[in-house]
Amino acid sequence: MSNLFWLSDEQMSRLRPFFPKSHGKPRVDDRRVLSGIIFINRNGLRWSEAPPEYGPPKTLYNRWKRWSDMGVFARMMEGLASEAADRKTVMIDVSRRTPCVRVSLRKYLKAHRTASSLRLKKGGVAG
Repeated sequence: MSNLFWLSDEQMSRLRPFFPKSHGKPRVDDRRVLSGIIFINRNGLRWSEAPPEYGPPKTLYNRWKRWSDMGVFARMMEGLASEAADRKTVMIDVSRRTPCVRVSLRKYLKAHRTASSLRLKKGGVAG
């Protein structure tokens, strides 16, 4: 796949201060893993569909999950936004055309439909 995404040296140097300290054995290459996470999210892919250049999909998912739970990505966004002289808001595009939002929207709608149908089956009021 020729259109892979790779973080530049400058981008990595700006993000590195937000990385948690490594405890025990060294982490897998941060650039490769973060580039893979961004690629997956940008293209709305499943973890299992990650190009092999980014490493094992399980590694990408585990890093994304662990760092998300620790608030690492939120701190990155806040830190990058605070670097500017003018106060800015950093946001993720949530338009319906964004693939990752479409996937989330489908999951939400499916869950909502299921919950609604359960309510009807249990004698609830339709509406």
